[in-house]
Amino acid sequence: QVQLVESGGGSAQAGGSLRLSCAASGRTSSTYAMVWFRQAPGKEREFVAAIKWSGSTNYADSVKGRFTISRDNAKNTMYLQMNSLKPEDTAVYYCAARYYSGRLNVGSEYDYWGQGTQVTVSS
Repeated sequence: QVQLVESGGGSAQAGGSLRLSCAASGRTSSTYAMVWFRQAPGKEREFVAAIKWSGSTNYADSVKGRFTISRDNAKNTMYLQMNSLKPEDTAVYYCAARYYSGRLNVGSEYDYWGQGTQVTVSS
């Protein structure tokens, strides 16, 4: 199993930056992919970005060019660098992990989730 803990959320002005972290513990060496999702009030959970064990990445169109996902295997930590933030980026951000291949942007296919961290962007 994998335990995930997010940190780094907070408030920012539009155009600003924040970096989220997701610290993993447990059986981390076998994870196939780790991912960020987000959920805004009254909206469905939304895929943000994913990174596979190989290092390849995928992004939602809404964040492409503004957000960067990365991972430091030595620290068992995944990051989400968020630049050029917009008010519509306001949401609770969750990290998740899976051991098996599948659809990276489908939340129900992930077995392990963090508790979430709030990101608020003001205009």
